[in-house]
Amino acid sequence: MTFIADKDREYMRLALEQAGLAPALGEVPIGAVLVQDGQVLAQVHNFREAWQDPTAHAEIVAIRGAANRLGTWRLTGATLYVTVEPCSMCAGAIIQSRISRLVFGARDPKAGACGSVFNLPEERRLNHKVEVSGGVLERESQELMQRFFRTLREDVNERAGF
Repeated sequence: MTFIADKDREYMRLALEQAGLAPALGEVPIGAVLVQDGQVLAQVHNFREAWQDPTAHAEIVAIRGAANRLGTWRLTGATLYVTVEPCSMCAGAIIQSRISRLVFGARDPKAGACGSVFNLPEERRLNHKVEVSGGVLERESQELMQRFFRTLREDVNERAGF
């Protein structure tokens, strides 16, 4: 079990703020913050709908932004904070970018690849290991997702006349 520091909660709150911006664009409320040496390199949310890009998950957008900012794809020493457990695509990108640590909020029992469905960061055959801490501000992350999908269902029912 990894110790969760106050800084982890602080950065996760920033990720939650980003996630809270996503629904205004019709995006699933997932936010990500990438930090290295106490410096925030990227603060983003999902852009899949806005950009019509299936790879525009918050984690991928954050990794791209940080890599561009630093001028390198190697993000060794960085910590990625994300409000929901990353999927297999994002977990792969986290490993490939050499991020040292991942902190996430809510688990994803349908697509989570950091312990729920798969556990890519623990795959011993891969050449890079990522330290993973899950469940940080989990309740807040879950509530944000539940509220979004509840509103979406209500809107669909209302348009259908139910």
